Amino acid sequence: MKSLIAGNWKMNGLAAAKSEIESLIAKFDGSAPDDRDVLICPPATLVASFAAEYSDEAIQFGGQDCHANTSGAHTGDLSAEMFADAGAAFVIVGHSERRADHGETDADVKAKAAAVLAAGLTPIICVGETEGERKAGKALEIVGNQLAGSIPDTSDTYVVAYEPVWAIGTGLTPTIEDIAEVHDFIRSKTRDDIRLLYGGSVKPANAQEILAVTNVNGALVGGASLKADDFHPIVMAAPSGS
Repeated sequence: MKSLIAGNWKMNGLAAAKSEIESLIAKFDGSAPDDRDVLICPPATLVASFAAEYSDEAIQFGGQDCHANTSGAHTGDLSAEMFADAGAAFVIVGHSERRADHGETDADVKAKAAAVLAAGLTPIICVGETEGERKAGKALEIVGNQLAGSIPDTSDTYVVAYEPVWAIGTGLTPTIEDIAEVHDFIRSKTRDDIRLLYGGSVKPANAQEILAVTNVNGALVGGASLKADDFHPIVMAAPSGS
């Protein structure tokens, strides 16, 4: 399967950040490689303009979150249909920052993922343990419970991103053995055609080693996706696929 390298810009990026997209395209010699998928999830304010302007460059765009409902009295929220209308292809759901900062439960994540699928988009469903849970030897238990509670009953395509909470934005990463153990476990709980991404302080220096791990089919990249100089080598470190 094709690797998927997804950049989550989080709450970073104004209109001028299009220069980083253009720089990334230039590094690809005008178009992203067709043997791996490249995704940028910028702030919602930029999705429509980026998708419209760079739709021919083989870079896809997505949302960072959505509401489970298609419409309604939900001030400040965006539906999956709105992202589809804006030209998005994916929506991230259940990111640990959403779970922690907004109290999102597995049931909330499942409902959002179902809404993304209903809108014809692909959800990237995030799971991962805290530092305390890992130290207590509960990493697989926590991830297993999140998978069971967050993935809709569906035959449609979705993506799972494993993001150890304690590694996000800290510069810390699990050992390669730890990453392999969790990804093998997730594979045992999902279909063989589901792409599994690793997320948690992925950077140019460690991308090749991480992306070579069995059952790691790509990466969900945070801070290193904000600059083309950092993101490009991560994309190119991914194994090619068909």
